[in-house]
Amino acid sequence: MPQQPPVRSTPTRPRRPDASMSLLTNVMDHSLDDGYAEAAARKKAAGDGGMPKTLRAKLGLAAGLVLAALVVTVGAAQARVAAPVVAKEREELIDRIDEETDAADKLEKSVDQIRDDVSAMQREALRDSGGSGQADLVGLLSGATAVHGPGVKLVVNDAKESTTGGDGDPRETSGFSDTGRVRDRDMQRVVNGLWESGAEAISINGQRLTALSAIRAAGDAILVDNRPLVPPYTVLAVGDGQKLSTRFQNSADGLYLNALQENYGIRTAISVEGELRLPAATSVIVRTAQPSTEKSEKGTS
Repeated sequence: MPQQPPVRSTPTRPRRPDASMSLLTNVMDHSLDDGYAEAAARKKAAGDGGMPKTLRAKLGLAAGLVLAALVVTVGAAQARVAAPVVAKEREELIDRIDEETDAADKLEKSVDQIRDDVSAMQREALRDSGGSGQADLVGLLSGATAVHGPGVKLVVNDAKESTTGGDGDPRETSGFSDTGRVRDRDMQRVVNGLWESGAEAISINGQRLTALSAIRAAGDAILVDNRPLVPPYTVLAVGDGQKLSTRFQNSADGLYLNALQENYGIRTAISVEGELRLPAATSVIVRTAQPSTEKSEKGTS
Protein backbone atom coordinates (compact mmCIF):
# COMPACT_ATOMS: atom_id res chain seq x y z
CA MET A 1 0.00 0.00 0.00
CA PRO A 2 1.28 3.40 -0.83
CA GLN A 3 2.32 5.39 2.25
CA GLN A 4 0.08 8.42 2.95
CA PRO A 5 1.73 11.74 3.73
CA PRO A 6 1.46 12.84 7.36
CA VAL A 7 -1.37 15.23 8.20
CA ARG A 8 -0.10 18.61 9.29
CA SER A 9 -2.21 20.73 11.61
CA THR A 10 -2.71 24.33 10.56
CA PRO A 11 -1.76 26.71 13.38
CA THR A 12 -4.76 28.72 14.60
CA ARG A 13 -4.52 32.44 15.30
CA PRO A 14 -5.04 33.21 19.01
CA ARG A 15 -8.49 34.59 19.72
CA ARG A 16 -8.69 38.15 21.09
CA PRO A 17 -10.10 38.37 24.63
CA ASP A 18 -12.52 41.08 23.50
CA ALA A 19 -13.69 39.29 20.37
CA SER A 20 -17.20 38.93 21.77
CA MET A 21 -17.46 42.72 22.26
CA SER A 22 -17.05 43.74 18.63
CA LEU A 23 -19.30 46.82 18.86
CA LEU A 24 -17.51 48.18 21.91
CA THR A 25 -14.12 47.40 20.37
CA ASN A 26 -15.07 49.25 17.17
CA VAL A 27 -16.16 52.29 19.17
CA MET A 28 -12.89 52.35 21.12
CA ASP A 29 -10.71 51.86 18.02
CA HIS A 30 -12.60 54.49 16.00
CA SER A 31 -13.49 57.07 18.58
CA LEU A 32 -13.44 59.85 15.96
CA ASP A 33 -16.16 59.69 13.35
CA ASP A 34 -14.89 59.24 9.79
CA GLY A 35 -16.59 62.44 8.65
CA TYR A 36 -14.87 64.48 11.35
CA ALA A 37 -11.53 62.89 10.50
CA GLU A 38 -11.91 63.76 6.82
CA ALA A 39 -12.90 67.35 7.64
CA ALA A 40 -9.88 67.76 9.92
CA ALA A 41 -7.60 66.38 7.24
CA ARG A 42 -8.97 68.77 4.61
CA LYS A 43 -8.60 71.72 6.99
CA LYS A 44 -5.03 70.76 7.79
CA ALA A 45 -4.21 70.40 4.10
CA ALA A 46 -5.67 73.84 3.37
CA GLY A 47 -3.58 75.37 6.16
CA ASP A 48 -6.56 76.58 8.20
CA GLY A 49 -5.84 74.63 11.41
CA GLY A 50 -3.51 75.40 14.28
CA MET A 51 -2.11 78.80 15.16
CA PRO A 52 -2.63 81.74 12.78
CA LYS A 53 -0.09 81.80 9.98
CA THR A 54 -0.15 85.42 8.91
CA LEU A 55 1.40 88.31 10.82
CA ARG A 56 -1.91 90.16 11.00
CA ALA A 57 -3.65 87.19 12.58
CA LYS A 58 -0.87 86.78 15.12
CA LEU A 59 -1.02 90.46 16.02
CA GLY A 60 -4.81 90.25 16.41
CA LEU A 61 -4.52 87.28 18.73
CA ALA A 62 -1.85 89.01 20.81
CA ALA A 63 -3.93 92.18 21.03
CA GLY A 64 -6.94 90.17 22.21
CA LEU A 65 -4.91 88.46 24.92
CA VAL A 66 -3.45 91.78 26.07
CA LEU A 67 -6.94 93.34 26.20
CA ALA A 68 -8.33 90.44 28.23
CA ALA A 69 -5.41 90.65 30.67
CA LEU A 70 -5.90 94.42 30.94
CA VAL A 71 -9.62 94.02 31.76
CA VAL A 72 -8.86 91.44 34.45
CA THR A 73 -6.11 93.61 35.94
CA VAL A 74 -8.29 96.74 36.01
CA GLY A 75 -11.17 94.82 37.63
CA ALA A 76 -8.89 93.43 40.32
CA ALA A 77 -7.43 96.88 40.99
CA GLN A 78 -10.89 98.46 41.28
CA ALA A 79 -12.03 95.73 43.65
CA ARG A 80 -8.94 96.25 45.80
CA VAL A 81 -9.51 100.02 45.87
CA ALA A 82 -13.25 99.69 46.63
CA ALA A 83 -12.79 97.13 49.43
CA PRO A 84 -11.61 99.66 52.07
CA VAL A 85 -14.42 102.05 51.07
CA VAL A 86 -17.08 99.36 51.50
CA ALA A 87 -15.59 98.29 54.82
CA LYS A 88 -15.55 101.90 56.02
CA GLU A 89 -19.18 102.44 55.00
CA ARG A 90 -20.16 99.25 56.81
CA GLU A 91 -18.38 100.38 59.98
CA GLU A 92 -20.07 103.78 59.77
CA LEU A 93 -23.47 102.13 59.37
CA ILE A 94 -22.83 99.89 62.38
CA ASP A 95 -21.76 102.91 64.43
CA ARG A 96 -24.96 104.76 63.44
CA ILE A 97 -27.07 101.77 64.43
CA ASP A 98 -25.31 101.58 67.79
CA GLU A 99 -25.80 105.31 68.36
CA GLU A 100 -29.50 105.15 67.48
CA THR A 101 -29.93 102.12 69.72
CA ASP A 102 -28.29 103.93 72.63
CA ALA A 103 -30.48 106.97 71.99
CA ALA A 104 -33.61 104.80 71.95
CA ASP A 105 -32.55 103.14 75.22
CA LYS A 106 -32.02 106.55 76.83
CA LEU A 107 -35.43 107.75 75.65
CA GLU A 108 -37.06 104.60 77.00
CA LYS A 109 -35.40 105.12 80.37
CA SER A 110 -36.53 108.73 80.33
CA VAL A 111 -40.10 107.64 79.60
CA ASP A 112 -39.98 105.14 82.46
CA GLN A 113 -38.68 107.84 84.82
CA ILE A 114 -41.38 110.30 83.77
CA ARG A 115 -44.02 107.60 84.18
CA ASP A 116 -42.76 106.86 87.69
CA ASP A 117 -42.84 110.57 88.54
CA VAL A 118 -46.40 110.92 87.26
CA SER A 119 -47.50 107.85 89.20
CA ALA A 120 -45.90 109.20 92.37
CA MET A 121 -47.68 112.55 91.92
CA GLN A 122 -50.98 110.80 91.32
CA ARG A 123 -50.60 108.69 94.46
CA GLU A 124 -49.69 111.75 96.49
CA ALA A 125 -52.68 113.71 95.18
CA LEU A 126 -55.05 110.79 95.80
CA ARG A 127 -53.58 110.22 99.27
CA ASP A 128 -54.52 113.74 100.20
CA SER A 129 -58.05 113.14 98.94
CA GLY A 130 -58.31 109.68 100.49
CA GLY A 131 -58.37 107.68 97.25
CA SER A 132 -54.89 106.17 97.15
CA GLY A 133 -56.04 102.55 97.41
CA GLN A 134 -58.48 102.95 94.56
CA ALA A 135 -55.80 104.55 92.38
CA ASP A 136 -53.41 101.66 93.01
CA LEU A 137 -56.11 99.18 92.05
CA VAL A 138 -56.92 101.08 88.86
CA GLY A 139 -53.23 101.28 87.93
CA LEU A 140 -52.85 97.54 88.53
CA LEU A 141 -55.88 96.54 86.48
CA SER A 142 -55.12 98.94 83.64
CA GLY A 143 -51.48 97.87 83.37
CA ALA A 144 -50.16 101.37 84.02
CA THR A 145 -47.97 100.24 86.93
CA ALA A 146 -45.45 97.43 87.27
CA VAL A 147 -46.51 94.51 89.46
CA HIS A 148 -44.80 91.64 91.24
CA GLY A 149 -45.98 88.63 93.17
CA PRO A 150 -46.65 84.88 92.88
CA GLY A 151 -48.18 83.41 89.78
CA VAL A 152 -47.77 81.07 86.83
CA LYS A 153 -45.14 80.83 84.10
CA LEU A 154 -46.39 79.28 80.85
CA VAL A 155 -44.03 78.68 77.91
CA VAL A 156 -45.57 77.94 74.49
CA ASN A 157 -43.30 77.04 71.57
CA ASP A 158 -43.59 75.81 67.99
CA ALA A 159 -43.15 72.14 67.21
CA LYS A 160 -39.60 70.95 66.61
CA GLU A 161 -40.24 70.33 62.91
CA SER A 162 -42.61 73.22 62.31
CA THR A 163 -43.28 74.49 58.79
CA THR A 164 -44.55 77.77 57.45
CA GLY A 165 -48.22 77.88 56.58
CA GLY A 166 -49.19 78.38 52.97
CA ASP A 167 -51.44 81.42 53.38
CA GLY A 168 -50.36 82.71 56.79
CA ASP A 169 -53.97 82.98 57.98
CA PRO A 170 -54.70 82.62 61.69
CA ARG A 171 -55.32 79.04 62.73
CA GLU A 172 -58.95 78.18 63.25
CA THR A 173 -60.23 76.25 66.25
CA SER A 174 -61.13 73.33 63.97
CA GLY A 175 -59.98 72.08 60.60
CA PHE A 176 -56.64 73.92 60.64
CA SER A 177 -53.59 72.61 58.83
CA ASP A 178 -50.78 70.82 60.62
CA THR A 179 -48.00 73.40 60.39
CA GLY A 180 -46.66 72.92 63.90
CA ARG A 181 -46.55 76.70 64.47
CA VAL A 182 -48.24 78.64 67.24
CA ARG A 183 -50.84 81.03 65.81
CA ASP A 184 -52.24 84.27 67.17
CA ARG A 185 -55.57 82.63 67.95
CA ASP A 186 -53.77 80.07 70.10
CA MET A 187 -52.23 82.87 72.17
CA GLN A 188 -55.58 84.63 72.38
CA ARG A 189 -57.14 81.53 73.89
CA VAL A 190 -54.22 81.09 76.30
CA VAL A 191 -54.48 84.69 77.55
CA ASN A 192 -58.28 84.62 77.83
CA GLY A 193 -58.07 81.32 79.69
CA LEU A 194 -55.61 82.81 82.20
CA TRP A 195 -57.81 85.87 82.73
CA GLU A 196 -60.84 83.65 83.36
CA SER A 197 -58.81 81.45 85.72
CA GLY A 198 -58.05 84.41 88.00
CA ALA A 199 -54.93 86.13 86.64
CA GLU A 200 -54.51 89.70 87.88
CA ALA A 201 -51.81 90.77 85.36
CA ILE A 202 -50.35 89.09 82.26
CA SER A 203 -47.35 89.69 80.02
CA ILE A 204 -46.04 87.89 76.89
CA ASN A 205 -42.29 88.01 76.27
CA GLY A 206 -42.06 91.04 78.55
CA GLN A 207 -44.95 92.83 76.81
CA ARG A 208 -47.58 93.82 79.40
CA LEU A 209 -51.18 93.25 78.36
CA THR A 210 -53.96 95.71 79.08
CA ALA A 211 -57.70 95.74 78.49
CA LEU A 212 -57.03 97.30 75.07
CA SER A 213 -54.20 94.97 73.99
CA ALA A 214 -54.58 93.19 70.66
CA ILE A 215 -53.04 89.85 69.69
CA ARG A 216 -53.11 89.29 65.96
CA ALA A 217 -51.10 87.89 63.07
CA ALA A 218 -49.02 89.48 60.32
CA GLY A 219 -48.13 86.64 57.99
CA ASP A 220 -46.56 83.98 60.20
CA ALA A 221 -45.60 86.44 62.97
CA ILE A 222 -47.62 87.14 66.10
CA LEU A 223 -48.06 90.79 67.09
CA VAL A 224 -48.96 92.09 70.52
CA ASP A 225 -49.91 95.76 70.34
CA ASN A 226 -48.17 95.91 66.93
CA ARG A 227 -44.92 94.53 68.35
CA PRO A 228 -43.71 91.25 66.80
CA LEU A 229 -42.95 88.38 69.14
CA VAL A 230 -40.43 85.58 68.60
CA PRO A 231 -41.01 82.03 69.87
CA PRO A 232 -40.82 80.61 72.45
CA TYR A 233 -43.67 82.67 73.93
CA THR A 234 -43.23 83.13 77.67
CA VAL A 235 -46.49 84.07 79.38
CA LEU A 236 -46.30 85.37 82.96
CA ALA A 237 -49.53 85.64 84.95
CA VAL A 238 -49.64 87.10 88.47
CA GLY A 239 -52.15 85.56 90.85
CA ASP A 240 -52.67 82.66 93.23
CA GLY A 241 -50.14 80.37 91.57
CA GLN A 242 -51.46 76.91 92.47
CA LYS A 243 -55.14 77.74 91.98
CA LEU A 244 -54.39 79.64 88.79
CA SER A 245 -52.45 76.70 87.33
CA THR A 246 -55.11 74.14 88.25
CA ARG A 247 -58.02 76.21 86.97
CA PHE A 248 -56.31 77.01 83.70
CA GLN A 249 -55.30 73.41 82.93
CA ASN A 250 -58.85 72.22 83.66
CA SER A 251 -60.47 74.99 81.61
CA ALA A 252 -61.56 74.69 77.98
CA ASP A 253 -58.62 76.83 76.86
CA GLY A 254 -56.16 74.74 78.85
CA LEU A 255 -57.56 71.56 77.30
CA TYR A 256 -57.31 73.22 73.88
CA LEU A 257 -53.60 73.90 74.49
CA ASN A 258 -53.13 70.31 75.61
CA ALA A 259 -54.78 69.10 72.37
CA LEU A 260 -52.33 71.20 70.35
CA GLN A 261 -49.49 69.55 72.19
CA GLU A 262 -50.75 65.99 71.65
CA ASN A 263 -51.94 66.33 68.06
CA TYR A 264 -49.59 68.89 66.51
CA GLY A 265 -46.42 68.77 68.57
CA ILE A 266 -46.81 72.26 70.08
CA ARG A 267 -44.47 72.37 73.07
CA THR A 268 -45.83 73.73 76.35
CA ALA A 269 -44.57 73.91 79.92
CA ILE A 270 -46.36 75.41 82.92
CA SER A 271 -44.92 76.01 86.38
CA VAL A 272 -45.96 77.75 89.58
CA GLU A 273 -43.63 80.62 90.53
CA GLY A 274 -43.23 82.25 93.90
CA GLU A 275 -42.19 85.66 92.57
CA LEU A 276 -42.87 87.21 89.17
CA ARG A 277 -42.16 90.75 88.00
CA LEU A 278 -44.20 92.27 85.20
CA PRO A 279 -43.32 95.67 83.71
CA ALA A 280 -45.81 98.44 83.13
CA ALA A 281 -47.41 98.75 79.73
CA THR A 282 -45.46 100.94 77.33
CA SER A 283 -48.48 103.08 76.50
CA VAL A 284 -51.83 103.25 78.21
CA ILE A 285 -54.65 105.09 76.46
CA VAL A 286 -57.05 106.65 78.94
CA ARG A 287 -60.63 106.86 77.81
CA THR A 288 -63.31 108.47 79.94
CA ALA A 289 -67.08 108.38 79.63
CA GLN A 290 -69.13 111.51 80.00
CA PRO A 291 -72.78 111.64 81.06
CA SER A 292 -75.21 112.55 78.33
CA THR A 293 -77.11 115.84 78.72
CA GLU A 294 -80.80 116.34 78.24
CA LYS A 295 -80.22 118.16 74.94
CA SER A 296 -78.15 115.35 73.50
CA GLU A 297 -80.81 112.84 74.51
CA LYS A 298 -83.49 114.90 72.74
CA GLY A 299 -81.26 115.30 69.72
CA THR A 300 -80.70 111.58 69.42
CA SER A 301 -84.30 110.63 70.04
